[in-house]
Amino acid sequence: MCTLNTRFSPRPPGPKGKIFKGSLDDFQADPLDFMTGLAKEYGKISTFRLGPFQSVYLVNDPDLIKEILVTKQQSFIKSRDIQTLKAVVGEGLLTSEKKHHMNQRRMIQPSFKKTHIDSYAQDMIDTTQSYISKWRSGEEKIITNDMMDIALGIITKTMFSMDFDEGSEIIGQPMEDVMRIGIKRMRSIIQIPLWLPTKKNRKLKRAVKILDQTIYHIIEKRRNDSNTHSDLLGVLMEAKDENNGEGMTDKQLRDELMTIFLAGHETTANMLSWTLYLLSQNPNYEKQLYKEVSDVVGNDSIAPSHFKNLPYTQNVIWESMRLFPPAYVIGRQVDKNVTIGGYQMKKGEMILISQYVMHRNPEFFENPDTFIPERFENNFIKSLPTFAYFPFGGGPRVCVGNHFSVMEGVLSIACIIKEFHLKLAPDHDEVKASPLITLRPRRGLRMILEKR
Repeated sequence: MCTLNTRFSPRPPGPKGKIFKGSLDDFQADPLDFMTGLAKEYGKISTFRLGPFQSVYLVNDPDLIKEILVTKQQSFIKSRDIQTLKAVVGEGLLTSEKKHHMNQRRMIQPSFKKTHIDSYAQDMIDTTQSYISKWRSGEEKIITNDMMDIALGIITKTMFSMDFDEGSEIIGQPMEDVMRIGIKRMRSIIQIPLWLPTKKNRKLKRAVKILDQTIYHIIEKRRNDSNTHSDLLGVLMEAKDENNGEGMTDKQLRDELMTIFLAGHETTANMLSWTLYLLSQNPNYEKQLYKEVSDVVGNDSIAPSHFKNLPYTQNVIWESMRLFPPAYVIGRQVDKNVTIGGYQMKKGEMILISQYVMHRNPEFFENPDTFIPERFENNFIKSLPTFAYFPFGGGPRVCVGNHFSVMEGVLSIACIIKEFHLKLAPDHDEVKASPLITLRPRRGLRMILEKR
């Protein structure tokens, strides 16, 4: 009996699902509701099937998540859906594995040091203020589109030193096509090879080609420029491999720039949109936020130095990312057999870790579904297990741009709230989260602007 128990570990509990599809229909219908229900019913670890052969584990315990993302991370690779993005971002930090990922991260990490991030703060402020200067009181805006434009403007300015209009005209539409079609490829159970000339494949290839031409042209122009540039591209071009002293090839630069664009523009835009929505539904918290900004900034314009004096604004951003984390799920594929939580997971099986589900765990967050920015006072995050709250992931693959994102969120929201009060349009549909590559508000957010 002992021998049998050692050789065969039981499977975690979970729904039986249908004979052929397993839980595929329920998962595709509402992934957030499905994963939340599993965690409530089955606890720290559960299992289900997507289709006849794909076993999936949902892990919802900070210590077990640490094993997967840190202590036993060598046993896992990125999940298949993320691997489909290689058609777009190549071998960037998001999709690369093992040694190549480690080498690239060592080269890129210094580009996101605090000193570099601080130097981008003024660009974040200028881009936001320039954009909202065109807003008019009483106007109804699809605010999700506006936040996407602001985030696009900030990433093009800080990455390439492009002004907003220039960056939007060159990169905006093909990047939107790449994200929309890329999402559909990720969500599809059957992957249609890119070499098949379907309408969507042709459109995706055309968008990637436009982006490639643009990025390679910018890289070539910089290679021939003797001046030093302090934007992200300039810093990345200065990065050197600590083993051989070589810099990145044009292909490596292209892959990392595409990755930063895809990861840094979409996620931040959603963080800003969800924050404005939550503030519109909690007017007392919005008043507190406005008071802090007014007290700190006064009649002056917001400046980079104000960031450290806006703790309540920072807490609003942290709480927004708790309830609606832009990166709401992490997928891993078992690369070699490994035991997690007493269960043996076999090569090829899949693991899901959901920030959305964990961030609403009542064991760690009182009134978990309620927006309460004050909960992040007094170093609350440090009182939690490391992986009870992890909006930027963790371990060797923690988001390299986490400080950039928080600073952008705080400064952009401060600029907006200083000038405008926003409320949801009175005839607005019920606001629901749409779990695509990132967590977007479904069908966008229509909001009314009121100039202060």
